[in-house]
Amino acid sequence: MDNQNQALDFILQSALLWSGMVKKADQQLSVHGISFSEFGILHQLSLAPQQRLSRIELANAVGLSASGITRLLQPMEKIQLVEKEQNARDARVSLVKLTPTGQQIYLDALQTCNFFATQFVSPLTPRQQEMLVDLLQRL
Repeated sequence: MDNQNQALDFILQSALLWSGMVKKADQQLSVHGISFSEFGILHQLSLAPQQRLSRIELANAVGLSASGITRLLQPMEKIQLVEKEQNARDARVSLVKLTPTGQQIYLDALQTCNFFATQFVSPLTPRQQEMLVDLLQRL
């Protein structure tokens, strides 16, 4: 197989792996009433200073467009997982803040996600997992 075919095979296999993983993660996280994408948002907010980020920062952190993050945040705001907050220094910039409800859902879902992740990578040795993370970070 030439390099061009290997590269294409890698991309196609990666896409298949990713979509399968997201589907399984969505199933596991459904008991918490959230999707894997919503978990990613809650995770990024939980790591942020004061558990708040601008929409653009949040979109970049989870790999979505500005409009994509807005569409995902609207239902999360309705069920009070996140809330809008005005930036004290710049009224044009609204921040997204994790609510206490969102924090609790996140902590519960984090346990589920950690268990899922451990099961998902279980066919690999710890060394293989480490190498895979390194390779993915290079890309």
